[in-house]
Amino acid sequence: MKYILVTGGVISGIGKGIISSSIGTILISYGFRVTSIKIDPYINIDAGTFSPFEHGEVFVLDDGGEVDLDLGNYERFLGITLHRDNNITTGKIYQYVIDRERRGDYLGKTVQVVPHITDAIQEWVERVARISVDDDTAEPDICIIELGGTVGDIESMSFVEAFRQFQFRVKKENFCVVHVSLVPQPNSTQEHKTKPTQHSVKELRGYGLTPDLIVCRSTTPMPLSVKEKISMFCQVDKDHVICMPDVKTLYRVPILLEESGVYNFLSTRLNLIQKSSYDESFMIKWRDLIER
Repeated sequence: MKYILVTGGVISGIGKGIISSSIGTILISYGFRVTSIKIDPYINIDAGTFSPFEHGEVFVLDDGGEVDLDLGNYERFLGITLHRDNNITTGKIYQYVIDRERRGDYLGKTVQVVPHITDAIQEWVERVARISVDDDTAEPDICIIELGGTVGDIESMSFVEAFRQFQFRVKKENFCVVHVSLVPQPNSTQEHKTKPTQHSVKELRGYGLTPDLIVCRSTTPMPLSVKEKISMFCQVDKDHVICMPDVKTLYRVPILLEESGVYNFLSTRLNLIQKSSYDESFMIKWRDLIER
């Protein structure tokens, strides 16, 4: 099993869900089976009790699970059927650990965030990643995990620590980190500012996770000099710094990512072995959809 962790920096709502869905779409076009997990660091058990003004409308899965809207993106982009366990919240993890503690599963030990909460997160991810999301009940090849919120949020610390440990648990060649960050453009100069991204990556590194790919969200395309600057200060090859400007339709994002060489990078980084030839008709359908 290969795991791709998608994190966000500078602001929430940066587009991690669309980037995650788009990466999955590209991988499906190359014949891989893809599943997705969305992590929401809030303490609610699920999104069912949210006010629509608080967190957008709720997406309801086939099994009745009331979840974050990003799972709707995954289902639409990837053509899969997800389950309630594909949405992890802090509330679910703590409820699971507390239930085990009440049953005596920990044999009288002091139950702590590390290792009990972090272990529960890792076990949940490994278990859910192997659940089929296709009609033919085959096990997925790749699991894309979106960590909600922003790097540095106090509520997501246990998840970040869990994945710091997880990268060694599943081995480096089976785990990579995609960091989505904002490159703002002040109205006065329209210049692309890289400092927020630099600080975001520095913070992520401080928690023990090193981004392999940086996706920079901006209003307009970035010049090469800005990519080189981010590459230099964030210690990532300039070919692994991808600009993702605003687009008229979200369904253009997979096409732009593919043109940026995302598949070639993932193929090399995760040692992906194609099971079937590239399905050109799949992306042609996407282009037709965009044109319409």
